[in-house]
Amino acid sequence: MRHLPLLSNHASNRAALTCEYRCGDACFHDVPNTSANDYLGDVVRQLISRRTAMKAGAVVAFGAAAGLPAVAVADPVDRGGKAPRGLDFTPVAPNQLDAVVVPEGYQQHVVIRWGDPLFPGVPEFDFDHQTAALQERRFGFNCDFAALLPQDPLGLVNLLVTNHEYTTEPMMFRGYSADNPTEEQVRIAWAAHGLSVVMVKRTPFSGKLTPSFSRYNRRFTMTTPFEVRGPAADSDLLKTSVDPTGKRVLGTLNNCAGGVTPWGTILSGEENFNQYFGNAATRNDPRLTRYGVTGTATTRKWERFDKRFDLAQEPNEVNRFGWVVELDPNDPDSTPVKHTALGRFKHECANIRVADDGRIVAYSGDDERFEYIYKFISNGKMRKGGSKAARRHNMTLLDDGTLYVGRFTGDSPPAEIDGTGKLPSDGNFDGSGEWIPLAAGNRSFVPGMTAEEVYVFTRLAGDKVGATKMDRPEDIQAHPKTGVVYCALSNNVDRGKPGSKEGATEPNPRVLNKHGQVLELTERRGDALALTFSWNLFLVCGDPAAPDTYFAGFPKDQVSPISSPDNVAFDPHGNLWISSDSGAALNGNNDGLFGVPVSGPQRGHLKQFLTVPRGAETCGPVITERVVTVCVQHPGEVDGATADNPASHWPDGGTSQPRPSVVAVWKQGRRQPDEIGS
Repeated sequence: MRHLPLLSNHASNRAALTCEYRCGDACFHDVPNTSANDYLGDVVRQLISRRTAMKAGAVVAFGAAAGLPAVAVADPVDRGGKAPRGLDFTPVAPNQLDAVVVPEGYQQHVVIRWGDPLFPGVPEFDFDHQTAALQERRFGFNCDFAALLPQDPLGLVNLLVTNHEYTTEPMMFRGYSADNPTEEQVRIAWAAHGLSVVMVKRTPFSGKLTPSFSRYNRRFTMTTPFEVRGPAADSDLLKTSVDPTGKRVLGTLNNCAGGVTPWGTILSGEENFNQYFGNAATRNDPRLTRYGVTGTATTRKWERFDKRFDLAQEPNEVNRFGWVVELDPNDPDSTPVKHTALGRFKHECANIRVADDGRIVAYSGDDERFEYIYKFISNGKMRKGGSKAARRHNMTLLDDGTLYVGRFTGDSPPAEIDGTGKLPSDGNFDGSGEWIPLAAGNRSFVPGMTAEEVYVFTRLAGDKVGATKMDRPEDIQAHPKTGVVYCALSNNVDRGKPGSKEGATEPNPRVLNKHGQVLELTERRGDALALTFSWNLFLVCGDPAAPDTYFAGFPKDQVSPISSPDNVAFDPHGNLWISSDSGAALNGNNDGLFGVPVSGPQRGHLKQFLTVPRGAETCGPVITERVVTVCVQHPGEVDGATADNPASHWPDGGTSQPRPSVVAVWKQGRRQPDEIGS
């Protein structure tokens, strides 16, 4: 029996079904990070507080010594005026409708649904007559990350690439028995995980996208071969009875967010992989516990049908998941890769920034309470051009370099970070930080751990070097023009909880944090290769009327409410777009997509662009000149809902079952639309 905590202590208002099948009830279990590493900001603030008379000088000296740029204090006065390019729309009001709601003057269209055919000869989806063989040739379940890769200069033909994060079997099959799933249901779930690649064609003078059959269409499932590369590829920790080389893995699972590389490939993060492996209790291995791999039987019971999901029989199989995956959609014959040099943890994403000298930098967050933010710097340099040879070379860059973890220091006295979310006297939650090296190639920088142990058990390495515990680091992206890095920190209701849980810190300033924040990180002198940085909180999310929220200093009576920021993206004009995953945490309202300027007089003016149906999560936003797309994940997943008792009939209406889908939105009435907002 699962004991539910009080609502006020729950990570969100998500349905119990979503929590169980998406992340294995992560927020109902003990926090895996029990390390005692202190928050460095506490130490610095204690030193500052002893010299209160010299506070200003001490802070300036600290920043100057690190060579960090100053973080501008937001202007508190009214900053109204004309909306910046790309954000000229009337915000959508919060609602609880069973529909995608878009601003007045915009149109929408469902691009593709779970079960839609990707290949010729596949019949139309029949909910009551599913098979694993057909699901392998259909669009997968619960789409999350998405990317549109243009195949022509006008963007009329694109490859749409999506992750399929997880399956919710009670929503997929009528009469589903969680205690006794059939083998065919399990195999359908294997086939519904992974990724899809499908060609879509845009109708001229609109944003409508229509799937088409092409030689590029592909499905990656739990039975697709993946190549393992990088410094841990042949480690004994990755070898199994089926794969004694440790270099070939079948499948990818719980793929959450991702990114598009500058060379046109896709990076996909394997996130809550821990929940798929049974009989962890037989191993008595604290390294498993650190990754949340616990208990006996799993929710889905996959271990009954394939020994690789039974840790009693294959103890290393779990180590073959939790990586960043790279695939080349433009080469339908290519084998996807798992990159071990980026470390193993619950990857929300990996996103790339190119340094001035051509080396590439990847940022990734570990999406769990009190986990860390990571950075990777390659040794090799990117080769320009779109040729297959250039892509092959560039796909090796993530196999050779140095992996780092972030340590964040605040600059305010301890008494001013009291857990309420009240701004400190300097007007910002801000400070400085450093990237701590963990491993490079076969060299470990972590005492007591070999390099391969650092890569396979990266969380333990972060513990040992004193990385900063964050509030669920989710999607991370660098601004395409300024290089400033933005990270969504979704929430952490365990922060400051009575007991041994770490309390408020300046980058995580609220206890029992239900609504999250958005971090803004500026590398030293703007250099992507820098190992020091300054940081500040751009947004502290929640109800704008609440005293513990902050929107870059913009008047709060003019912004939209937002809770639990999840994915971040940029439009062609440099505005930040944020999708939410709150589970109706703000007054029972649906999740949505929001746009906000990060510079200029409208900085912080957050506006809601759309909302998704009841029970759904907004995922994987793509923002182009002509169209916005979002993945609508788990529509209708509210408490009490099943396939026998659906709570949503989106997107097909009537008495139909809800189906996760990709939706396109565009501005109507323009023969040649050149941007989303104007």
